[in-house]
Amino acid sequence: MKDLIRAHAGLLFVGVATFVMMGAGQSLFGPALPVYVRDFALGEAEAGLFVALLWVGCFVGVGFMFFKGALVGPRHTLAVMAAGTGLMATSPNWWVTLAGGVVFGMGYGMATAVFNPRVMRAFGAKGPSMLSLLNATFGVGAIAAPLVFVWLGSDPAWAFGIVALVLAAIWLGAGAAGREGVVQSGEVKAFRPHWAILAFGMVAIGMEASLAGLGPTALIRAGIAEETASQLLSAFFVVFLLARVALIFVAHRVEPFVLYTVAVGSAALFALGAVFVSPAYFFVAMGASAGVFFPGFYVTASGKMGEDLRVPPTIVASGLVGAICTPLLLAPLSATLGERGFFVLAAGLLVAVSVAALVSLRRMRV
Repeated sequence: MKDLIRAHAGLLFVGVATFVMMGAGQSLFGPALPVYVRDFALGEAEAGLFVALLWVGCFVGVGFMFFKGALVGPRHTLAVMAAGTGLMATSPNWWVTLAGGVVFGMGYGMATAVFNPRVMRAFGAKGPSMLSLLNATFGVGAIAAPLVFVWLGSDPAWAFGIVALVLAAIWLGAGAAGREGVVQSGEVKAFRPHWAILAFGMVAIGMEASLAGLGPTALIRAGIAEETASQLLSAFFVVFLLARVALIFVAHRVEPFVLYTVAVGSAALFALGAVFVSPAYFFVAMGASAGVFFPGFYVTASGKMGEDLRVPPTIVASGLVGAICTPLLLAPLSATLGERGFFVLAAGLLVAVSVAALVSLRRMRV
């Protein structure tokens, strides 16, 4: 294992640094949203649009990877993300802010499709565990960014500006990682999307995006102070990170769809706890479930769909469909269901997908 890490040190270093900043950038959308709602006098639908357009950008980036993925390397993804966060840092008006969110999302989607398959392939049998490590580092940035946001006086311009500068610095050192490509080896199966696992991923990633993007606003609606909501989002990502760190040691030993089923089932229980007991405590607990959504889904889908170069973008794209649509649906609906309406909707959706996952366990073995 040490030899593998040494051989792929450039890829691992740049991948980790990039995922840290992806986590930082995405997690800023949640605490920045109440500021934009106040400063730009936005309604519920417009607020949901901010979160959804991040994932629209991701979808565009992943779509580009589907057709031109062989031409895209780490530096391309870093440049696009830096441009997007730079636009949001200027924030002269709402439309420029939205445009920046879309551009950042494009780089985010491209980075997901660039780094995940490279790391999976580079580390062979340990690939699922290293994938968990890579995605765990996302949580480091996601934890720190909301706390830094509060320390900066809840100023989105400063927060996104710092992210843009760090991404530019990573770009300068990313040359070595770009030399590692994803090359198909052995017999490659015909490209056939597995619609069932893609549907499961769509729901789970949609819920993860909604928790990160709409969670602070939902907590504020439930009576929690704005600053406290940002701190709870950081706590959410602490638990998220701990779950992904734990996966490093177990992901290669447990069927990935079993991990997925446990994740959505526990998330359903925590959502019910947020409805009936405490939104604050159980929102944070949902971070543990959300941390397992993507690794369980991605590894299952990869096993079902094979090694065609179009597979990773397709897997990511299915999750992005959920990430785009779910906030747009939940944001306006939750406002009509009282102060805990967001968690009521989350609980209903998660209970339904948990039942479907249990029924599908045998068919989803890889």
